[in-house]
Amino acid sequence: MDSYCVFGHPIEHSKSPWIQTRFAELTGQTLKYEKTWVPLDGFSASVHAFRAAGGKGCNVTLPFKTEAAALATECSPRVALAQACNTLKFDGEHIYGENTDGLGLVTDLISNAGFALQGRRILLIGAGGASAGVLGPLLTQKPHCIWVANRTIDKAIQLVARHASLALAEGVDCQAFGLTHEAILSQSFDLVINASSSSLQQAALPVPASVLHANGLACDLMYGPAALGFLEWARAHGTEARDGLGMLVEQAAASFHLWRGVQPPTQEVLADLRALLNSSK
Repeated sequence: MDSYCVFGHPIEHSKSPWIQTRFAELTGQTLKYEKTWVPLDGFSASVHAFRAAGGKGCNVTLPFKTEAAALATECSPRVALAQACNTLKFDGEHIYGENTDGLGLVTDLISNAGFALQGRRILLIGAGGASAGVLGPLLTQKPHCIWVANRTIDKAIQLVARHASLALAEGVDCQAFGLTHEAILSQSFDLVINASSSSLQQAALPVPASVLHANGLACDLMYGPAALGFLEWARAHGTEARDGLGMLVEQAAASFHLWRGVQPPTQEVLADLRALLNSSK
């Protein structure tokens, strides 16, 4: 039986085994998928041991995505831009690295939320690994602009600079700002994406409600209790809100397709997973 896993530290919270097992059931694929806790200094050794034991591929979660990118012998353009990798596929000595996070977000927004991205004004909050993973795929959808706002503007500048060629090729206005810059505070956006750590840390909301558009969408890349504050804030100001659960399922589906060559039914799995999480509250 083909074996896959997700590596992380911590890993107990991961829903990936449930999602990937459900994908396999619905598509008639025979595989085993488990979660594996890895010590902070043991990622490379764990991956090589898993591959040597016959593992076919793995997902990678925090804090190992940068190490995963360095471990791959070949990377997709998305990994090169993000400098982070969440999916590895093994073929002998060859290790292919992919980042499916941005693909998952784009698919969830367009297919599940019915929110077209072309020509839209997008505010991306945060300039860490989560933002790095989604900026490239968002740019390929040709929005009018993507402004990256971060507390430390230097990180936002570096992230935007890395994507400058892609933004130019796609005709997208992509700029970096501090969170309190007048340009950010003086207008609203069709789509506001919270990719910062504010939800995870249960911190204050990083931007004022003035950035929200009444007919727009606000999306937090977190899900579950961590995202509730952001979602409630957006809805209280008349903006539709969406958590990151759909992105989680869609990025998992992109990994599954890379490994198995089969596209799983994501909407059914997303509905099942949301019902499962709601029943466990």
